[in-house]
Amino acid sequence: MRHLMSPLDFTVEELDYLLDLANDIEKYPEKYKRACEGKKLATLFYEPSTRTRLSFEAAMMNLGGNVLGFSSAASSSASKGESVSDTIRMISCYADICAMRHPKEGAPVVAASKSSIPVINAGDGGHQHPTQTITDLLTIRSLKGRLSGLTIGLCGDLKFGRTVHSLINALVRYEDITFVLISPEELKIPDYIREDVLIQNNIKFKEVERLEEVMPELDLLYMTRVQRERFFNEEDYVRLKDRYILDAKKMELAREDMLVLHPLPRVNEISVEVDNDTRAAYFRQVQYGVYARMALILILLEISVDA
Repeated sequence: MRHLMSPLDFTVEELDYLLDLANDIEKYPEKYKRACEGKKLATLFYEPSTRTRLSFEAAMMNLGGNVLGFSSAASSSASKGESVSDTIRMISCYADICAMRHPKEGAPVVAASKSSIPVINAGDGGHQHPTQTITDLLTIRSLKGRLSGLTIGLCGDLKFGRTVHSLINALVRYEDITFVLISPEELKIPDYIREDVLIQNNIKFKEVERLEEVMPELDLLYMTRVQRERFFNEEDYVRLKDRYILDAKKMELAREDMLVLHPLPRVNEISVEVDNDTRAAYFRQVQYGVYARMALILILLEISVDA
């Protein structure tokens, strides 16, 4: 039995297999529509979510399975003081696989240690978000044709952005990757990412504060919102929330084949006028998220579908 806590839980070869499977699901959805018949996915979401929770539910339903769970801590026995360990032991009696989102870093790891079913980390605090990373990798490979030889701009909240941390961890394993880290001083990437991941792996990167000056260099721009829920001080949030706004004028500086990704939800950081630009790929990214999670569920449940 395997769990998914971090994108590093899969080797590059295993990730390539998962992405290949996701692409096959995209091409031949009918082939997989009964693959999980009789199986149940539990979604344990202690934090609000739209895309991730519904994406998991859609993935399981597309595979012919069923879904149960809760969408906030308030609607679960956590509000009565039940521990994560007890919750997962109980859920293991009801479901075949579980996706968990929790505000505390490491909570899904605790759950996995007590679980008798596979546990998927659907986001833990500001730490990791591995299924968003798999979605991002699938989107990039499908639309750019490769995961190597790319210059990738990461813009916005790089300090608390778990999607950014997971994506960096995953992409450093591919050849000739360069990161351009665009953020204000207060929201720069954590030291452990800079030193233990980028520097230790001899990855090329630079840190800048102005988005405009690096737009022409990028193969891919990954925008993130400044996350109100991670701030202790409302004044700091208000001061920083509109620091970066991608609009049509800035897009004129970009290459014709640059992609714009965003884990969503967006607030103001991408103007709606960019939605009609052919390089805006964030809604296609959402669809790839369903295929990626379908593939992940099949792999963790050890279900194979004959050609």
